[in-house]
Amino acid sequence: MLMIEHLTARYGSIEALHGISIQVKPGEMVALVGANGAGKTTLLNSISGSVSTTGSITFCGTEISKTKAAAIARKGLLQVPEGRHVFPGLTVEQNLLVGTVANKGMRLTPGDNSKDMEMVFEIFPRLKERRNQLAWSMSGGEQQMLAIGRALMGHPKLLMLDEPSMGLAPIVIEELFSKIVEINKSGVPILMVEQNARLALKVSDRAYILERGTITAEGASKDLLHDPKVQEAYLGKKVNTETEEK
Repeated sequence: MLMIEHLTARYGSIEALHGISIQVKPGEMVALVGANGAGKTTLLNSISGSVSTTGSITFCGTEISKTKAAAIARKGLLQVPEGRHVFPGLTVEQNLLVGTVANKGMRLTPGDNSKDMEMVFEIFPRLKERRNQLAWSMSGGEQQMLAIGRALMGHPKLLMLDEPSMGLAPIVIEELFSKIVEINKSGVPILMVEQNARLALKVSDRAYILERGTITAEGASKDLLHDPKVQEAYLGKKVNTETEEK
C-alpha cells in the first residue's frame, strides 16, 4: 500500500528526517514509536504532502512525493492530525460532511452521503447521539472520534493517525482504541503515531522506532514489546543489563 524509501525532510536548513524507509502492507496496522521531537509527525506530514522532501513515496503503486496535498487526499491517503482539529463552529454532522470532499468534491449535502454517515455512526454511536451538537462543546474523546469519523467519510485506502490518545483519560483511550482496531479489521490499513508506546505495540502488527529522524529498530510489534532496549527506552521498564548479559 505504502512504500517510503530514503526519505529526507527539511525545515529550512534543518534536516528533520534522515533517509527514512518504511512500508505499510494491505490490512496492516503499523506503529511509529519514538520520543517527542523524533520526527514522527514530520514523517506523517511528509507523506501527506505538506512538508518538502527528497526520496520516494509510493502509494498504491504510484509515486506521490511531488504530488500536492489535496491530490494525495483524493487518492485515499488520509491523515487525522495531532490535536484533532475539528471545526468548532460546525455541528457533528457538518464536520462529517466536510470529510466527503476527499472523494466526492464539494457535495456537502446530507442526502448524498447518508450511507457513509450511517457507517460512521455505527462505529461511533456517540456521534449519532450528538449529530446536531457543535463540535466545540464536545469532550476531547468525542472530538477525536469525530476527527476519525470525518476521515472515514473520505473512504480512506490508508488512514494515518497522529497521537490519537493525546490528552484523553485512560477509560476513553480504551474505548477509542477498540474502535481503531475495529476500523483496521474492517480492511483499512493504518499508520499510527502514538505517544503510548505500550498500547501502540499491543494493537499494531509491526512497528518502527524513530530516534532523531532515523529508524533505529523495526519488526513485529510483539517482538519489540519484549525487546529490553525498547522496554527501557519507551515502556518505563528498567532492564538489568548485567542479568541480561548472564
